[in-house]
Amino acid sequence: MTLLRFLLTVFSLVGLLSRFQLVNSQLVFHDQDVVEAIGKELSVPGWGVMNTTDFCSWHGVICSSNSSMVERLDLSGFRLQGNVTLISELKGLKWLDLSNNNFQGSIPFAFGNLSELQYLDLSFNKFGNSIPSELGKLRSLNALNLSKNWLTGAIPDELEGLENLQDFQIFTNNLNGSIPMWIGNLTNLKVFAAYENEFSGGVPVNLGLYSDLSLLNLHSNQLEGTIPESICANGNLEFLVLTQNKLTGTIPDSIGNCKGLSSIRIGNNKLIGGIPKAIGNISSLTYFEADSNSLSGEIVTEFAKCSNLTLLNLASNEFNGTIPPEFGQLNSLQELIVSGNNLYGEIPISVLKCKNLNKLDLSNNKFNGTIPADICNTSRLQYLLLGENSIRGEIPHEIGNCVKLLELEMGSNELTGSIPPEIGHMKNLQISLNLSHNRLHGKLPQDLGKLDKLVSLDVSDNQLSGNIPPALKGMQSLIEVDFSSNQFTGPIPTFAPFQKSPNSSFLGNKDLCGDPLSGGCGDLNGYDHSVYGHKVSYRIVLAVIGSGLAVFVCVTVVVLLFMMREKQEKAAKEAAGNTIDEISSKPVILAGNVFVDNLKQAIDFDAVVKAVMKDSNKICVGTFSTVYKADMPSGMILSVKKLKSMDKTIIHHQSKMIRELEKLSKLVHDNLARPIGFGIYEDVVLLLHEYYANGTLTQYLHNSSQKPEYKPDWPTRLAIATGVAEGLAFLHHVAIIHLDISSGNVLLDSNFRPLVSEVEISRLLDPSRGTASISAVAGSFGYIPPEYAYTMQVTAPGNVYSYGVVLLEILTTRLPVDEAFGEGIDLVKWVHGAPTRGETPEQILDAKLSTISFSWRKEMLAALKVALLCTDMTPAKRPKMKKVVEMLQEITES
Repeated sequence: MTLLRFLLTVFSLVGLLSRFQLVNSQLVFHDQDVVEAIGKELSVPGWGVMNTTDFCSWHGVICSSNSSMVERLDLSGFRLQGNVTLISELKGLKWLDLSNNNFQGSIPFAFGNLSELQYLDLSFNKFGNSIPSELGKLRSLNALNLSKNWLTGAIPDELEGLENLQDFQIFTNNLNGSIPMWIGNLTNLKVFAAYENEFSGGVPVNLGLYSDLSLLNLHSNQLEGTIPESICANGNLEFLVLTQNKLTGTIPDSIGNCKGLSSIRIGNNKLIGGIPKAIGNISSLTYFEADSNSLSGEIVTEFAKCSNLTLLNLASNEFNGTIPPEFGQLNSLQELIVSGNNLYGEIPISVLKCKNLNKLDLSNNKFNGTIPADICNTSRLQYLLLGENSIRGEIPHEIGNCVKLLELEMGSNELTGSIPPEIGHMKNLQISLNLSHNRLHGKLPQDLGKLDKLVSLDVSDNQLSGNIPPALKGMQSLIEVDFSSNQFTGPIPTFAPFQKSPNSSFLGNKDLCGDPLSGGCGDLNGYDHSVYGHKVSYRIVLAVIGSGLAVFVCVTVVVLLFMMREKQEKAAKEAAGNTIDEISSKPVILAGNVFVDNLKQAIDFDAVVKAVMKDSNKICVGTFSTVYKADMPSGMILSVKKLKSMDKTIIHHQSKMIRELEKLSKLVHDNLARPIGFGIYEDVVLLLHEYYANGTLTQYLHNSSQKPEYKPDWPTRLAIATGVAEGLAFLHHVAIIHLDISSGNVLLDSNFRPLVSEVEISRLLDPSRGTASISAVAGSFGYIPPEYAYTMQVTAPGNVYSYGVVLLEILTTRLPVDEAFGEGIDLVKWVHGAPTRGETPEQILDAKLSTISFSWRKEMLAALKVALLCTDMTPAKRPKMKKVVEMLQEITES
């Protein structure tokens, strides 16, 4: 009997196993059908051309090791379109990444049936309507990212059941309503980013109370109420961003419990009270921004205990008292911005001794001391803003030691004496020199003409006298000037920036004459006044007669042309019927200019517009623009950037845009692609550049190197890497932070000289002016520095990281993001992880290059060390771009 039972048990187990295998094989077969159907629906590149029996090897598809069911589907970054509902049939799916595509419509509610799902990323698409409540059934979900879509409505309460959620990101949508209280009850939550939406109500008072919250970013909403005490209850918060809301109340004392806080950004709210002294407990604090509030009291000395503090922005508040002298202990301090308060006393000499100080903004306060002679003891100072105070005394001659200054603002003070000629020693002064509304007297020093990079000069409302020196013609970059309300005499020098300025820039000088003021300078050369008057009258008569003849000739020509056109149109109608004239339907240029005089005749704006209307002229699509090739009737070829719709807001600030483009057109460097002009039609901005037939560095590395005729050439690659570094170092030198460094934004001329492009986008968007649209400037996928996700700031160290990715591309000939690296691994992580994989540095390098010669391999290994330094996870450990250039030049020279 026992034997019989045993045999029956065995047979039943065998039956169950066979049925399990049958079901399992059916599921595998089912998954294969689904994947094939997904490939057809979405037109996934590379799918369908491979062996269909091995669908698990297709790009982005990862199956489980024991059952061959699809566990992971990663289709990010393909710009795919179509219906994604089919994906819900992959019942064993644990990881789904559809980010960075062009999917539209509603998020399929059927995704709620993926019960095994742990990771869901639908960010950077065009999904609309509300968040489906069915997603609340995904009880295993650890990460949910629905950011950068067109989602509307409130956060559904059904998501309260996602108890395992650690990472919840819904930023940059059109979501509204209040932030639900239950989000604070998610005990595993570490990251909550809901910025750039329309949320109202208060910040949940229990956020951080029950979880180890490390990042909270809610900027650019309509949130009210107070900052909850709970956010630092567990002391794990590292990044707090609440800017641009309507928050009231005080900064909670409990913030001092967050010993690991790196960034506090609470500007543009309605906060009151003082800074809690507990701020000194946060030794890791790097950024503190509380500008544009109603904070008051004295600036607490406890900030001096934050030894890692890099930026302190308290602008536009109601602080009083003096700047604590203890701030001189902040060796890491780079920017101190306290403008728009009620601070008084002397300019803080102790702060000027901070060796890394880059920007000091004391403007619009009540500082009443004198300018210290040792104001430029710190060699790195680039921005010195002292305007709108009560600073008295003379400008010290030692001001000439500020050789790295880019901007000097001293307007609206009580300065006396003359302008020291040593200001002409500040050869890097570029953005502005403002000495207006003071009591300065004497003549303008000739040495100002040495400031050949200066864009804006304002010396209005002083008591300056004498002639405007002709030596100022040396200021070749000048665009904005103001000499008004002084005692200048004589003729205005004939200099294009002067003649192009409005006459208001010279008014209030009763003995000043010449263009752009009305009227001539009279008898300045000893001519008899009556004879000169007759000469003038004769000239006027001749001018009138000449003008009349010119008008007559023009009218005659117009009439003849009109008659000829009538005849041509009549003939065209007879030959082809009543066809619509293509020219009449072509968009009209509303504004445009070419900055390079000898190219004005070669560029036809109508031909430019016509070129960007044809998809066949499209060269590439970037983060901020689509690039077209435009053939001019003159034979010249242009590269035309059509800015994407998200940047159309700059059209409403057209004059600023034009000024920025003009400034950039004068930035001369061998490794920068400068704009040569612009055009605007309807709501579209077109930026004109020279065309480079060798395309981009991306094409050179990843397309050309795959061709049979490709010849390995490391010296060319090293020269390209060095040139890109030099271009970026120059940009950083003139205080321009690039928004999108990638190999796709490096152009190559006929000699493979690299030119960094998209520089003008950095100036037109200018993220440093605010945070409302900062998420739009993240850059290209794979090049974005890791800290950007938390700081939301585009920085020079971030540029260095992005450059490091480009350098790794050059060394490895691998894409920044490649599925071959493995799950969640990009090029940087793959390279840095080589030692743990047991790989040598030589195995990382492109074998087609490194195996050619020993000297090439040696140089590539040296360049790899530079790339590793640039891509360090800690921003402070990355070298400056200037140092990168030096290290690459040493490789070349050795």
